[in-house]
Amino acid sequence: MNTRPVRIGIQLQPQHADYPRLRDAVLRAEDLGVDVVFNWDHFFPLNGDPDGKHFECWTMLGAWAEQTERVQIGALVSGGGYRNPDLLADMARTVDHISGGRLIFGIGGGWFEKDYDEYGYPFGTPGSRLNLLGENLARITARWERLNPPPLRPIPVLIGGGGERKTLRHVARYADIWHAFGGPDTQARKAAILAEHCAAAGRDPGRIERSTAAPRGGAADAKVLLDLGVTLFTIGVSGPDYDLGVVPEWVKWRNARNKDREQ
Repeated sequence: MNTRPVRIGIQLQPQHADYPRLRDAVLRAEDLGVDVVFNWDHFFPLNGDPDGKHFECWTMLGAWAEQTERVQIGALVSGGGYRNPDLLADMARTVDHISGGRLIFGIGGGWFEKDYDEYGYPFGTPGSRLNLLGENLARITARWERLNPPPLRPIPVLIGGGGERKTLRHVARYADIWHAFGGPDTQARKAAILAEHCAAAGRDPGRIERSTAAPRGGAADAKVLLDLGVTLFTIGVSGPDYDLGVVPEWVKWRNARNKDREQ
C-alpha cells in the first residue's frame, strides 16, 4: 500500500492579470492550506488572448520565495531548452536558499513553439528536445554539486511528461516527482513502463512521487488515481481573477485521505 501523504498543489498560471493579482493569489493559496504553489514557464498565454498579459517564471519564483512561509514553490514546468542549464541550476539553487529550502525543480522537454520562435531558441523536434532535456538534467545535477554554497538540501526534481522511450527514462534516472497526464488507464500503463525503466536504472519506482492535474470531476475521479499511486493533485487557475473557490473542497479531501492513511 502507498502510504505517501496526499498533497494538493495549485498552479497559478501567470497570464491575463496584473502582478498584484498574482501576489494576492499566492497569499490566499497558502492561507487556504495547499501544499505546493506552482506557476509555469512560458512567455505568452496558452489560452485566451494569445497576446494578453503574461509574466516570466523564475523571477516570479524568487518573489514567491520571499512572500511565502510554508508552501513549496516551483514551475510546472520549466522549459528544458530556454536557458543555459548551468545558469538554470544556479537560479534554482538561489531560489532554494531564498525560500529556506522549499523549491521543487520542475522541468520538461518544452512544446509551445511560439516560446522558442519569439525568443530566438531553436525549436527542433520532439526527439531533439527530449535528448536535450537528458543532457541538461545531467549538467544541472552536476552543477548543484559544485555550487558554493550548495542547495540547502537535495532539490527535488519534478519531470513532466509521459513519453515512453525518452521522458520516462529521464524520470527513472533523475526524478523525485513524476507529473503525468491522461486518465487512469493511460497513467496505469505508463507507470508500468516507468517501472521497467526504473529497474534498468536500479531505482525503486516507489521512491518517485506521482503527480497529476486535479480531475475536473472532483474527488470521486481523484480516488481512482489515488488507488493507482498518484498522491499530488494540482489545480490549475488562470487570471484575471484567480478564483480559488474549489480549493477548500480539495484540502478537506486531502485531510480526510491522510487521516485514513494514518489509521
